Amino acid sequence: MESIKLLKELVKIDSSSVLKANEAIDYCKNYLKENGIDGEIIINNGYKSYVSTIGEGEKTLILNGHLDVVSAKSSQFNPIEENGKLIGRGTADMKSGCVAMMQAMIKLKDENLKSKIMLQLVSDEETGGVNCTKHLVEQGYLGDFVICTEPTNLKVSIQSKGIVRMDIVSYGVSAHGSRPWEGKNAILKSIENFNKIKELEIMNIGSDFYKGTSVNLAVINGGDIYNRVPDKCTIGLDIRYVPHLDPKEIIKSIKDVVQGDVEVSATEPGVYGVPDDSNIKLLSESLIRVFPDSKVEYVAQHGGSDGRYYAEKGIPVVEFGAIGNYWHGDDEYVEIESVYKLEEVLIDFIRRY
Repeated sequence: MESIKLLKELVKIDSSSVLKANEAIDYCKNYLKENGIDGEIIINNGYKSYVSTIGEGEKTLILNGHLDVVSAKSSQFNPIEENGKLIGRGTADMKSGCVAMMQAMIKLKDENLKSKIMLQLVSDEETGGVNCTKHLVEQGYLGDFVICTEPTNLKVSIQSKGIVRMDIVSYGVSAHGSRPWEGKNAILKSIENFNKIKELEIMNIGSDFYKGTSVNLAVINGGDIYNRVPDKCTIGLDIRYVPHLDPKEIIKSIKDVVQGDVEVSATEPGVYGVPDDSNIKLLSESLIRVFPDSKVEYVAQHGGSDGRYYAEKGIPVVEFGAIGNYWHGDDEYVEIESVYKLEEVLIDFIRRY
């Protein structure tokens, strides 16, 4: 039960703030040290990351996970064990995954491993990962394969969408609100632009995992008083693109059809793995070796993870984590048995990597 005791202690830390996420990093560092693993804390812009390495060899496997969580009611930081589940903020996303990686490191630390195994625990994935995982990548904490133990219900997630965020400023002509035909409404122009973007051919290119690229109209800002036709409107779009597409082509296609100014604020890569990658095959084999009645299922994510920073470097990445549900919601939980299963599969994989 050591893993679940540790998970409960981590869930009790309300790591939705930088201060408390850093506290969770310190807690894990001390726990690992007490269990024979020395690591280092890297601080960037006030955010802490933890890195430790075991094993020897030319290849390096990276185990990456985040200890920060989204905000929640205070009651969600009092974990409840019920019907084989542990309920609470961060149980699934993704302190259970971090626990499984930590316990695997502890159990394997004295074995003669064929490769280096680098554990990375970070504190800002939920806000973009710029200060932790991205910083680690830039500082050379790289490897040959990355497993992010985000919750996947013990399915092997080999792809995730990329991200483009942009603002589009549309312009109109002011007029009195009682005579709207004398002006040009910038809010309506923004809606026209949004509809044009959704209908672009490139937005509707799919794959084996995705129907197409999604476009979320996330922010709209236009108009100031009721009795005037607005002459300016800004919309903010969150675009999640199918990972084999080129985001530059998406941006160009948008600029070609909209009327107004396009201001791109972020472009982030997706993860584009394939089932016949040797690393992914090896992980799939470990799942079957440890649990012969299991079925390997390859899936893809609509959201992103910190793995994208490694994918951008051409390093293969998978997400593989415990069984749970309702992450970011009031009833978030993880199935306790799946945490142990995840740990066992990781141990088998590491021994064979």
